[in-house]
Amino acid sequence: MGKEAKGKLIVFSAPSGSGKTTIVRYILAKFPEIVFSVSATTRKQRDVEIDGQDYFFISEDDFKRKIENDEFIEWEKFYGYYYGTLKSFVNTLLEKGKTVVLELDVKGAVHIREQYPTAVLVFVRPPSLEVLKERLKRRNTETEEDFKKRIHRASMELEYEKYFDYVIINDDLEKAKSEAEEIIKKAINYKE
Repeated sequence: MGKEAKGKLIVFSAPSGSGKTTIVRYILAKFPEIVFSVSATTRKQRDVEIDGQDYFFISEDDFKRKIENDEFIEWEKFYGYYYGTLKSFVNTLLEKGKTVVLELDVKGAVHIREQYPTAVLVFVRPPSLEVLKERLKRRNTETEEDFKKRIHRASMELEYEKYFDYVIINDDLEKAKSEAEEIIKKAINYKE
């Protein structure tokens, strides 16, 4: 399916706290024709999140049923919760010729490449692990135990950088947004 699709798939991935979501939101505002692929998750909805816009918040039973029915392009369980990309959501958009942006963890991004060889993979990284720790502490959205898990995971995720088409080092947010914009323009053959 992925090989014949008319649309373009662009995947942004990064360790948590690298600024990936901020950059993706900027891209979506700058290019209104691009569609964000909403992932499904079993984790609790945060106060600032909207169901169907930030994630599809579903029960663990529903998620497992969708795994059994092979309804996900990719899925993973981390921090005790499931996250996945629904095939039907993405493939319908690609068939319509849409450019679809996914925001995934590094393993999910690499898995996408196997199914959609023409996908463009963009890795957003912090300037250092120390900077990442500071950003996550400021965000203050998880327990100390979850914070430690995220830092441990981030060091693993940084090893995946070599599998991506583009790497953006987010030490200056405006510069990082500008780099992302240029990558998008190139990927979608944007004409001013």
